Amino acid sequence: MPYAKAKDGTMLYYKDWGRGHPIVLMHGWPLTGDTWDDAAVRLGEEGHRLIIPDRRGFGRSDQPWDGYDYDTFSDDVAAILEDAGISEPVGIVGFSMGGGEVARFVSRQGKGRVSHAALISSVVPHVVQSDFNPDGVPQEQLDAITAELKKDRAGFMTTFLKQFYGVGFMTSSVSDEVVENSHRQAMMAGARPTLAAAQAWATTDFRPDLPAFEGIPTLIIHGTADKNVPIDATGRVAAKLIPHADFLEYDGSPHGVFETDKERLINDLLEFFGTGRAAEADQRSAIPLNETTL
Repeated sequence: MPYAKAKDGTMLYYKDWGRGHPIVLMHGWPLTGDTWDDAAVRLGEEGHRLIIPDRRGFGRSDQPWDGYDYDTFSDDVAAILEDAGISEPVGIVGFSMGGGEVARFVSRQGKGRVSHAALISSVVPHVVQSDFNPDGVPQEQLDAITAELKKDRAGFMTTFLKQFYGVGFMTSSVSDEVVENSHRQAMMAGARPTLAAAQAWATTDFRPDLPAFEGIPTLIIHGTADKNVPIDATGRVAAKLIPHADFLEYDGSPHGVFETDKERLINDLLEFFGTGRAAEADQRSAIPLNETTL
């Protein structure tokens, strides 16, 4: 699989699957692009080209000391698209902290770069509690996450991922192996990227980015039982601030809907993006007869 070079020389790993209308799939914290594999296969089968990065500092990408801010993350996406030779407007989907990349990419790169935008269990518009966001996560709770990460990152991730997937004492919507695989992905990241990226998603205010969504088909999906990124602070607020967006609440679902609600999420994404095969057929029909290979 290819690597793209960011502006600062950081090497960014990404998967390039399928053919057709390009869709970028941005993963959440603290995981990798592998979380999108099942959805990417289905979207690819329906005629889309999937670009699936590992964010800088995570997965198979380089782990530089700097660059864990959303302007840089957005520029990294642009560098990957350039490396992949994609100049046409793309669909872009962001899960959790990846939703911030969607918002910043739309506002920083321009509407002409985006055909569709989707925010899944997203941190947009703002996570931390404030006067504007009374339902946000209290700062002391975010500070406690930082302290636990510094004390025992591996142990913190075990507890965090159980909440992430809604795993309880007697019930679980995913297998133990799913949790173990997510833990493996989380520990691929460096300690510095893990901490710095958490600071970015916890504190960045994306409200100034949202007017740029005007005219772009937008989908928002959020679980009502999301304890990691509460829906009242994010998904429901984003739906009010992006009034033309389609907003789907997954009743009773936790944060990690790409596993707990896999089939539903994939079907909703397929309905939102449609099939890329029609566009491919149009391209084939436009080829002059004397250039057609039989």
